[in-house]
Amino acid sequence: MTNPKLILGIDEAGRGCIIGPLVMAGVLATEEQIDILKKLGATDSKILTDIQRRTLYNSITKMSTKHSIIEIPPKEIDEAIKGVNGLNLNWLESTKTAIIINALKPDIAIIDCPSTNIQAYTNHLKKQLEQELELIVQHKADSEHTIVGAASIIAKVTRDNKIEEIKKRLGIDFGSGYLSDEKTVKFMKENWNKKPEIFRKSYHPYKKEQEEKAQKRLGEF
Repeated sequence: MTNPKLILGIDEAGRGCIIGPLVMAGVLATEEQIDILKKLGATDSKILTDIQRRTLYNSITKMSTKHSIIEIPPKEIDEAIKGVNGLNLNWLESTKTAIIINALKPDIAIIDCPSTNIQAYTNHLKKQLEQELELIVQHKADSEHTIVGAASIIAKVTRDNKIEEIKKRLGIDFGSGYLSDEKTVKFMKENWNKKPEIFRKSYHPYKKEQEEKAQKRLGEF
């Protein structure tokens, strides 16, 4: 009797946030386990409520074979965007994806591709893998593949928890951490230089705020 194939889904949460980490997650499961997760409603985390995501998070971590979570702090994101060590944000995600694949050793890996150039991303990823396997790299994989949807749920819940931890530590509710959130924008404008370690300083809105404040100080002389 042959062993069932192990299928790995990988996705991220928080790529566009100005505050907190980017979280990447991988969920490893057999086809039978994936069928169960599908029946439970595992899918793209963006179309689920917070309660649904947290309920499914518990089911996924209990019912899958293994899972892996990598948190990428703002400083590491900033270094990638600045091109430190020849990276950019897509290559940074590719490197973390390879770490997850090499650790979990699937037969098949399905990845929600962050890059517009799927072939270039795939080539970069392959160079870092320690084993041969079937790779499926595509856009919107979290909505098309249950196992990638499961990974998106793990990533999203983990990131939401980290955001809540930061709020608790600071004693301030700054909202979601996304710049589409007025509460987050207000907090950034008032605190960009007070708690710089929580911000992604390479992102344009932060740099713009920094530059405007510097120009204002020069204008006061």
